Amino acid sequence: MEQSKTGDKLDVVSHWICSTNHGFAPYAQEELRRMFGAVKSSVIIPGEVLRVTLQEEVGQVIDGLLSKTPIFLRHLFPIEWEWSVLEQGEFAEGIDALTAFVLSDPRLLNASKVAIQPRKSEQSLWNSTAAGLKELLQDKFCELNAEFVVRDAEYIVSVFVDKEKLYAGISRPEQNLSDWSGGAVRFQREEGQISRAKFKLLEAELTFGIDFTAFREALDIGAAPGGWTSFLLERGLKVTAIDPAKMHPSLKNHPQLTVIRKNAGEVKLREEQFDLLVCDMSWSPKLTAKLVSELLYSLLPGGTAIVTVKLLSKKPMALIQEVIETFHQSRMQVQRAKQLFHNRDEITLYMIKY
Repeated sequence: MEQSKTGDKLDVVSHWICSTNHGFAPYAQEELRRMFGAVKSSVIIPGEVLRVTLQEEVGQVIDGLLSKTPIFLRHLFPIEWEWSVLEQGEFAEGIDALTAFVLSDPRLLNASKVAIQPRKSEQSLWNSTAAGLKELLQDKFCELNAEFVVRDAEYIVSVFVDKEKLYAGISRPEQNLSDWSGGAVRFQREEGQISRAKFKLLEAELTFGIDFTAFREALDIGAAPGGWTSFLLERGLKVTAIDPAKMHPSLKNHPQLTVIRKNAGEVKLREEQFDLLVCDMSWSPKLTAKLVSELLYSLLPGGTAIVTVKLLSKKPMALIQEVIETFHQSRMQVQRAKQLFHNRDEITLYMIKY
C-alpha cells in the first residue's frame, strides 16, 4: 500500500497482479472499476494478466472482493515487493533481494504450511519453467520454519516474473480468490474419461462448495456425450439425461441412468421430480435460459441448478444480467456467477430454487 498527496487530499493506493481467463481481462477491469472507482492498469500477458492500481488499501479491496465475488477476475495478489532489472541489477541479485524480503516477513515466522506460487510471462527474466523457479525459491526460502505445500497453506508467497521486473506478495489463500497458482485449477484426466466437460463440474464442486453426494436425483439437459452425467453417476445420483444425440457407450445400461433421446423442449417430466438440474449446452445464452426455465417445474423448491451460459455477445455483463433476470422470474436465486478456469467463452451459474 502507498500513500500519495494530491493537493490537500491523501490518496491510498494499492497495487495488484490480476489474472483472468484469456481474453476477459477488460471485463475484470470493468468489475474492479464498478467496485472501487478509478482503475489504472498495464498489460503483462495480453488479455489475461494485468498489473492494476486501485485507490483503496489492500484490506478494503480484499473485503470488497470477498463480499461480492467478481465473475471474471479469477485470481489476484497484492504487490508488496517489486524489483527491476533495469534499475537494480542482474536477475540473480533480484532473487537474493526477494529472498531477503520473504525471510524477513513476520507473517511467515510462525507459519507451519506455506505455498510458493511462481508464474512468468512468455518472455521473462527467468528462461526456464515456473516449476524450476519454484524449486529454486523453495531452496532459497529453506530457512523458513515451514512445510512447503501445494494446498491448504496458511500463507501463499506469490511471485510473478516479467521481462523486466519481479513482483511478489504474501497473503492468505482466501485473499487471492483462489488458492491455485494464478487461479488455474488443474485436474488430471482419468483413463476412460468421456470429455473435459467433467472438469467444469469438478471445479464448480470446489469453487461453490457443493456436495454433489447430498443430492438424490438429477436432470442433465443437453447431456450428450455424457461428461456431466458420468460425473453425477460417480457421485451416486440417479440421473435422467436428455439429448437427441447419442450418449457415450460406456454409459450404456447403467442402472442409475435414464436416457431420453429427444429435444428438451419436447419432454414432459414429473413436477418436482429432481433435486438437482444441470445444463452445459453450446446454445445461445438466451435460448438456454428460456429452455431451462421451462423445465424448472421439475425441480424441487430448494433444489440446485448448475448452468453454463455462453458469452456470445460483445457486451457480456449486460447479457449476464438479462439471463439472471430470466432465471429470477422462474424463482431461481443466483448464489454465484463465475467464469471458472475450465470455462471458455462462458460462465457458470450456481442457483437455488425458492
